[in-house]
Amino acid sequence: MREFSLPALYEVPSDGNLTDLIRRNAAQHPHTAVMGRKVAGTWTDVTATQFLAEVRAAAKGLIAAGVEPGDRIGLVSRTRYEWVLLDFAIWSAGAVTVPVYETSSAEQVQWILGDSGAKFCLVESEAHRESVASVQGALPDLKGVWQIDADAVGQLNASGAEISDELLDARMSSANADDPATIVYTSGTTGRPKGCVLTHRSFFAECGNVVERLKPLFRTGECSVLLFLPAAHVFGRLVEVASVMAPIKLGCVPDIKNLTDELASFKPTLILGVPRVFEKVYNSARAKAQADGKGKIFDKAADTAIAYSRAQGTPEGPALGLRLKHKVFDKLVFGKLRAVLGGRCEFAISGGAPLGERLGHFFSGIGFTVLEGYGLTESCAATAFNPYDRPKVGTVGQPLPGSVVRIADDGEVLLHGEHIFTEYWNNPSATAEALTDGWFHTGDIGTLDEDGYLAITGRKKEIIVTAGGKNVAPAVIEDRIRAHALVAECMVVGDGRPFVGALVTIDEEFLGRWADEHGKPADSTAVTLRDDPDLLATVQRAVDDGNAAVSKAESVRKFRILPAQFTEEAGHITPSLKLKRNVVAKEFADEIEALYRG
Repeated sequence: MREFSLPALYEVPSDGNLTDLIRRNAAQHPHTAVMGRKVAGTWTDVTATQFLAEVRAAAKGLIAAGVEPGDRIGLVSRTRYEWVLLDFAIWSAGAVTVPVYETSSAEQVQWILGDSGAKFCLVESEAHRESVASVQGALPDLKGVWQIDADAVGQLNASGAEISDELLDARMSSANADDPATIVYTSGTTGRPKGCVLTHRSFFAECGNVVERLKPLFRTGECSVLLFLPAAHVFGRLVEVASVMAPIKLGCVPDIKNLTDELASFKPTLILGVPRVFEKVYNSARAKAQADGKGKIFDKAADTAIAYSRAQGTPEGPALGLRLKHKVFDKLVFGKLRAVLGGRCEFAISGGAPLGERLGHFFSGIGFTVLEGYGLTESCAATAFNPYDRPKVGTVGQPLPGSVVRIADDGEVLLHGEHIFTEYWNNPSATAEALTDGWFHTGDIGTLDEDGYLAITGRKKEIIVTAGGKNVAPAVIEDRIRAHALVAECMVVGDGRPFVGALVTIDEEFLGRWADEHGKPADSTAVTLRDDPDLLATVQRAVDDGNAAVSKAESVRKFRILPAQFTEEAGHITPSLKLKRNVVAKEFADEIEALYRG
């Protein structure tokens, strides 16, 4: 199939904006908890009425400071309650939010605030304030900075006390659906980030159709979602706005180090994450079972879950014997895994990279369905996702209702719909290259099956052509290899080379446990063990598993373990964890050459 679409389930209001949602919630669900915030270590509910009042107070402070309709306001912070509060306050003042990753360097901060022409900036910490201050001389449009940790919200509330409700109401109604809501800078794997202009219409079309298509996941008064993705990323923003649109209770976690404890205390019914999160859950559970001498039981349980999930997709369903085994393992293993996720979670939405068929079936088989989706900053997050009632493991689902997915002659995925961005800010040439007659060229390669389910096979620019002329899409095998507990990252190489090779980094969290189990020194590192026969054999098994997913010509023949992990600080990956292949290839050129010597 070359093209597929679904009818819209939600009509975008032509004269409204996103602040209508919080006003509607306060009117229709005044006492419903729409937010959860941590106060002295305990989750506390914030009702729709309370949230609206807090947004209005902060918005008045922005207006008092001189924020005008259409002004761009920078927001540099981790994912926390204040992020959501200030995002809606910026919109309520008639302005445009410009999110900046809290991990961004001073140079990146300068580029984003400077290119967007930000008038003010809200930062989380003193370190963020210092970062902005270090480049403020190169930002003539920037008039002021507030720091969240230094009571920015309290300061805004105090300074806006004299602003009338009438003026604020006028500001809240000043933007229409086609005005910019935000400029999200892509964390691009090459070149400077480009500012994607997303309108209020983009978010209405995106979140309205997601909530309608996944209604059982967004039941007001019953459902809740815990957001631990960066709020600066468009996927995190989807969670924010969709939660408010439903509305369901939203909790924010700034640090995922204690994610298990947060899940246990917040008890969400829905979580959203990237594949690495779900890989960690699986690998941690398996490693704990092995440490407790129950590794064989866990592996049998995992095989049962996968078989059960696969059988559910057949006309005859799981056989009696499989159903009985599944029931036994549900008491022994699956229930404990669900408890790790908070005990109430039934669904998760995964994006950012392919989850992998085996892992998808595993979670589905334990009673926790991970719905894979696909999207980009330019598509306001999800442009395709699996429906809760008809998921197809191994695909990223059907198009967002009201949008169209088309496969070009060369296999590129093209998108059309109200959710698509309008332009790259200050970059007409890049806009013209990406948008043709209303169709967005994603740069991704994919296929549509007979039911309109999309599968992504790789990036157009990342296709490797070996010396033998074989085209290799690296994503498929990289994802399979990376699923192994010991592997942190994997980058396939081989462009113009006689065969496909791979650079592998070791997950430090699991290395210590592996070293202990294999009798290695307690202080072992990837540097000291990179040539260890046992470690090489373990990684080879991960590579073998990856090779099983591709043809012989596409399989990895040799690999090299690198002495360190890929990091955002070193420029190897973007804040959204995408590999900067050109940077890695340049820095580790000698390692790549070593693959092909002799």
